[in-house]
Amino acid sequence: MSMSADRDDFAIEIRLSPAFHDCDAMQVVWHGHYFKYLEIARCALLQRFDYDYPQMHASGYMWPIVDTRVKYIRPLRYAQPVIVAARISEWENRLKMEYEIRDAASGDVLTRAHTIQVAVDAASGEMRYLCPPVLWERLGVDTP
Repeated sequence: MSMSADRDDFAIEIRLSPAFHDCDAMQVVWHGHYFKYLEIARCALLQRFDYDYPQMHASGYMWPIVDTRVKYIRPLRYAQPVIVAARISEWENRLKMEYEIRDAASGDVLTRAHTIQVAVDAASGEMRYLCPPVLWERLGVDTP
């Protein structure tokens, strides 16, 4: 069973402009750097719940990304102001975040993506098949 997150506090938008060193020979942002932008937005959203990576580890869990998908719709360019939106869409059996990168001026969608993370017990290295209660507590949602 997956849960849908429609609450406004489950989403965040950040603004950034790609740096020159993120661009490739074609003068567009190299595809691998998009993951960095997603990570910046993901961390900003997790910080809202005081459950960013240091707090995750302190709670006894690691949260590796086990799946990701990126749909490159239009290229990002050097110094182009963009908005990176991140939203938590699932949290019961996995932590799924969905992303959109939009041009800040026009609002045009340039990229869509999602990441999936799973809880791994830091002591044993065993993957959890149900997210630990600490995640639900931090998100302020009822446990299943």
